Amino acid sequence: MKLFAPSTAPDLDLVDIHGQPIAIGRGRRTLLSFFRDAACPFCNFRIYELTAHQQSLAALGLDIVAVFSSSREEVLRFVARHPRPFRLAADPTGASHARYGIERSFWRKLRAIVLRVPTLIRGLRLVGWAGLNTNNLMPADFLIDEQGRIVEAYYGSDAGDRIPLERVELFLARGLLHRMLARQRVPRAA
Repeated sequence: MKLFAPSTAPDLDLVDIHGQPIAIGRGRRTLLSFFRDAACPFCNFRIYELTAHQQSLAALGLDIVAVFSSSREEVLRFVARHPRPFRLAADPTGASHARYGIERSFWRKLRAIVLRVPTLIRGLRLVGWAGLNTNNLMPADFLIDEQGRIVEAYYGSDAGDRIPLERVELFLARGLLHRMLARQRVPRAA
């Protein structure tokens, strides 16, 4: 079942690829991204984009957690072969994907292959021909605030559809404004 904002983000029983437990929304704003398998060309292209923007996003207070429906070994082979400045997790049983209501669709996967050819080609350059044999999971992104509440749930309309980075930046800007206003509030005298 899909999740909607505002709601509490379900806890994840995951560890990252280095064996460290993953906690979501514990004092930091988080982009929780669910990916198809580690060889997915669309997924690898998005990881490339997040890697390129991570420094500026982290400076604004964002943690990124990427969860793949693959084994740890596959994540290491396709995604983590280059150092990534954010947490990567393997969810080979699909339990975390199911908990967040991630959908499956062969037709929406096919739609992405037809409509997103430039992204597909760029992603295939990253993963090779293995990227043509991927599962039918659809992507999803969740913006989670410091208290662990889902502020925005974004379920991809096809295999290459991700939350626009501009919406992530807006989420961060609102968080900065909220913190700044909270610091400026002066307690009232009784």
